[in-house]
Amino acid sequence: MTTLTEAPETPAAREIPVRRRRPVDRLPYLLLLPCLVVIGVLLLWPLGQVVVMSFHQLNNVRQLRGDREWPWVGLGNYTQILGDPFFLTVLRNTVLFAVANVVLTMILGTLVGLLLNRLGRKMATFVASCVMLAWATPALTGTIVWKWIFDDTSGLVTWLFNALPDGVSETLFGRSDWTGYGWFNSPLLFFSILTLVVVWHSFPFIAVSVLAGLKSVPSELHEAARVDGAGPWRVFWRITFPLLRPVFGILIVLSTIWDFKVFTQQFVLAGGTQDRPTFMLSIYSYAEAFSPPPKYGLGAAIAVILTLILLVVTGVYVRMVLKQEDES
Repeated sequence: MTTLTEAPETPAAREIPVRRRRPVDRLPYLLLLPCLVVIGVLLLWPLGQVVVMSFHQLNNVRQLRGDREWPWVGLGNYTQILGDPFFLTVLRNTVLFAVANVVLTMILGTLVGLLLNRLGRKMATFVASCVMLAWATPALTGTIVWKWIFDDTSGLVTWLFNALPDGVSETLFGRSDWTGYGWFNSPLLFFSILTLVVVWHSFPFIAVSVLAGLKSVPSELHEAARVDGAGPWRVFWRITFPLLRPVFGILIVLSTIWDFKVFTQQFVLAGGTQDRPTFMLSIYSYAEAFSPPPKYGLGAAIAVILTLILLVVTGVYVRMVLKQEDES
């Protein structure tokens, strides 16, 4: 007699939990859509047109109007620019100018921010409002004022130098009559004045940003450091600067972007595009594109190169912002 052993009954179909996808909330994307459309129309489409122009030979306005074909040259414009020794001079001017302005702007802005932090609330508000007037002034308006200050006949600087005693002026500068002196003729003097104008216009933003960062630093840390005998310099480098390192990093990147693409101040001070030894990338692109004979393709290629440089710097800025958000 055979004994049959019944196997334990197993469920025919064990239900496997299925992950249900959460419904996608399309509202944020719909709210962002108008902004993306505006950016695409006002920024991406013109930028795409500039990139397309950089691969063509465009020397006539009729070509831009569509009356004539655009001869394709591929990378010819880029090869011509990168092979031109003058491009290296322009790139050197741009980099040195940006570095000098970033350093001076950060130092002056930080010092003003530290000063504002030591003032009372009402006085700090008043001084900060006065300082911000320089930043709020349009670049064109402010540069015109500075150009008058350095005018070779009726400018304030010319008047001050003429007011010096002849003996002192002759001993220090080798001349006593400053009327008609070209303050913008020397590249060194031109870049010095341009740096003065750009730093004057830029440091208020740095100062107010540093002031906002200082307000987030606990005052107990500074008081404890002073009790331990630390001076202002030591307190800044050991406490303030480490806590504000992300703020300083972002401000440095933003200042670099702004100083790399300075155009208005240089164009107004130089009186156009005639002074080639003082060219930087932005004015170089404009001069190649619009100075007779026009070379729109070359100007577009220079603009693309400048845009690529700024995109690299912007990438560093975005990475720092995201890293700061992760740490917070």
